Amino acid sequence: MRATVIHAPHDIRVEEVPDAAIQRPEDAVVRVLRACICGSDLWAYRGEAERQPGQRIGHEFLGIVEETGPAVSGLRAGDLVVAPFMWSDGTCEYCKEGLFTSCDHGGFWGSVGHDGGQGEAVRVPHADGTLVKLPAEAVSDDHLLTGLLALSDVMGTGHHAALGAGVRQGSTVAVVGDGAVGLCGVLAAKRLGAERIIALGRHTARTDIARLFGATDVVAERGEAAEAAVRELTGGRGAHAVIEAVGTEQSMRTAVNITRDGGSIGYVGVPHGSGTGLDLGVMFDRNITLRGGVAPVRAYIPELLEDVLCGAIDPSPVFDRAVSLDEVPDGYRAMDDRSALKVLIKL
Repeated sequence: MRATVIHAPHDIRVEEVPDAAIQRPEDAVVRVLRACICGSDLWAYRGEAERQPGQRIGHEFLGIVEETGPAVSGLRAGDLVVAPFMWSDGTCEYCKEGLFTSCDHGGFWGSVGHDGGQGEAVRVPHADGTLVKLPAEAVSDDHLLTGLLALSDVMGTGHHAALGAGVRQGSTVAVVGDGAVGLCGVLAAKRLGAERIIALGRHTARTDIARLFGATDVVAERGEAAEAAVRELTGGRGAHAVIEAVGTEQSMRTAVNITRDGGSIGYVGVPHGSGTGLDLGVMFDRNITLRGGVAPVRAYIPELLEDVLCGAIDPSPVFDRAVSLDEVPDGYRAMDDRSALKVLIKL
């Protein structure tokens, strides 16, 4: 079969690899219909996250179950399924607590020795605990499939950030970051009842999506100018809830400085320098809470799925370019130079 592999920074290729196959009784093989490129994939692409030459890549996909191992009881061949960005057994202590990303037997797609999501098929460990069935009729609805794909990562991650930030009915929310996760954070905040949502971003195409998703205000400035703008919009006090979806020193510093006293920050930006943007003395004095981390999206898929299916939320606009499997290297280049927000892969 064909799949995306990374050989070195800026060297992404689509190559022949061994067919996905059942290796353990709990496995399933999924034929991929839709996959995508994540902003976090760019850290490997840029050489800022180490990968072995020839390692598989990609962690967001949905598709059709082709085969199941003898221990799989909840799925069968022909089921349409979506996979969260990590697999989990669904039975360990952490999974029972809803923290699927800390599963005792979990793992990450594309890790050494495992299939990545950007290929024709994927071997899914612990299929019963990992995969979520989708309505069979969705397979013929291209727009709906695109929205459902967002449940594999970005929509659930945006939701995790909104929960960490304590978004509630009538609250004022600020979102730092105009990538796909930040935009889904806007959508999640709207879904949770935020009255005012301030999106921080400089790219009009992205902030237009933020407005579509429910942002009431847009702040295009950065740094101290952005902080001043948010303070002005909030009567000098800042936002009750702040979503941090970037992970840099500047983004975290901005998040802290625009949070209202007694407010909360939900952080989901993959950290690359963000720790230096934290001043615990400031946070202590102002009673600011910090919650977040790797989103256990498997816990959120069932409730978010219902809203996507009924049309209450539609995260599909975050995908602004579609490519074939052969064109995946072009998709990486487009996301790297920011000419694309999030690239959809159609197989």
